[in-house]
Amino acid sequence: MTEHPDTPQVDPHVRAAAREIEAHAAGSGWDQSAKLFALVPTSDLLAREPGLAAALGITEAEAGSLTPVEQDTVADHPLEETLEQIMWPAEVFGCAAVVERLVLPPSADDAMPEDDRAVQEYAETHPDRQEVRIVAAATRDGATYCTLRMRAHDDDLSVLEGVDLVPGLLELLQGTLSQ
Repeated sequence: MTEHPDTPQVDPHVRAAAREIEAHAAGSGWDQSAKLFALVPTSDLLAREPGLAAALGITEAEAGSLTPVEQDTVADHPLEETLEQIMWPAEVFGCAAVVERLVLPPSADDAMPEDDRAVQEYAETHPDRQEVRIVAAATRDGATYCTLRMRAHDDDLSVLEGVDLVPGLLELLQGTLSQ
């Protein structure tokens, strides 16, 4: 089967990093604060930070592989605000974020209030709301990958994946990587 020419290509190393972060987040359970990760080439990590690599249990690097390095917590501010204010140094090839959100079905848009505070209350009390955990990853060369786990279907086989599941978050991540 051939792919459609407009179908975004999957970078296997970005996919692997996003999946690794998703598994890490799943192991921590729900109701966690947002997390931010630098994605660094594993070969660079081994060369520049052998102590950190050893602490992470990394002894060799597959060509092109990326290692997620968790950053200090972003819990003091909304993730979106944090992403609008940071820029990664050149050594960081990509970044990823983990965030939990409430999502509503499209039918909920008609009754959506205008006020931000009212929107939050509306989402929290809507009978068809779904809690999701999103992992979004982006690299300097434009590769992206996302995972999405629903709390109502909290098992490894039900994790949704794709290159552009959460375009707004991916755009914010890519903005932190531009020079």
